[in-house]
Amino acid sequence: MTMGRLSGCDGREVSWMTDGTGCAGEPEASDSLKAFGEVLKAFRKRAGLTQEEFAPLVRYSVPTVASIEQGRRFPPADFVERAEEVLDAFGALRGAARHLSRQPGLATWFRQWARFEAEAVSLYTYECRVVPGLLQTEGYARAVSFSVPPLPAEEEMNDRIAARMARHELLATSRKPPTAFSFILEQAVLERQTGGAEVTRELYDHLLAIIARHWNVEVQLMPLRQPVHAGLDGPMRLAESPDNKWFGYSEGQENGRLITEAKEISRLHQRYAKMRSQALTPEDSLGLLKRMRGAL
Repeated sequence: MTMGRLSGCDGREVSWMTDGTGCAGEPEASDSLKAFGEVLKAFRKRAGLTQEEFAPLVRYSVPTVASIEQGRRFPPADFVERAEEVLDAFGALRGAARHLSRQPGLATWFRQWARFEAEAVSLYTYECRVVPGLLQTEGYARAVSFSVPPLPAEEEMNDRIAARMARHELLATSRKPPTAFSFILEQAVLERQTGGAEVTRELYDHLLAIIARHWNVEVQLMPLRQPVHAGLDGPMRLAESPDNKWFGYSEGQENGRLITEAKEISRLHQRYAKMRSQALTPEDSLGLLKRMRGAL
């Protein structure tokens, strides 16, 4: 996979890969999406329908239909089914939809990392903003999405939640080999009670269940008082590929960066190792989490 540099949305240089990542907030096109769009357009024209005539029949807006035909938007499942029936497409649209390669609901800049994440044999995550997506409940994920403006449309929200919940499959110990997960999470993130007491209670129960059920998942809490903290530069992730190469990822407002340079990876490893010694042990973290749950 070829890597290089280009100017990002804000004029800064950002990493890119030849499988296509655009500026934050812009949809990612792919060959499979474009192919689906062409097939859809051909069947629509065969039926003698304009986009304006077709859109109400599938209960989507004209701009949405146009975006899907141009390969800029992932077609939702109900869109595919309605289009299949309206256009009498002989199963062609359903078949094409099964081979779409883009993951709806994931931020454009995150999709490349999600591919590394799906194949990783080791995955380390430090978070100081929110509970990592792999550990979120649906209620918590919705609360996070509704907390940060602008508010998403219902369809976009459902795509986000579905994508996030689908990623939970990565935690399964039945994978061969099972991925070894390490999470370091700031206690303050849990104390914030994003979404309110009920959402937080459900989240605590979910975290306790993951720790009890998944022997390949290690969770450590960074205590509220920690005078020396190696993670002050912000959240970070490290992933080990099946051929034992390491990659890093960092994320900020509206952007993310894949890290491959050996010296940068080494620095991230040093910081993560230091944080592991500074955070509570997994056993003490479990005890604290149980006490926090009991206090709700």
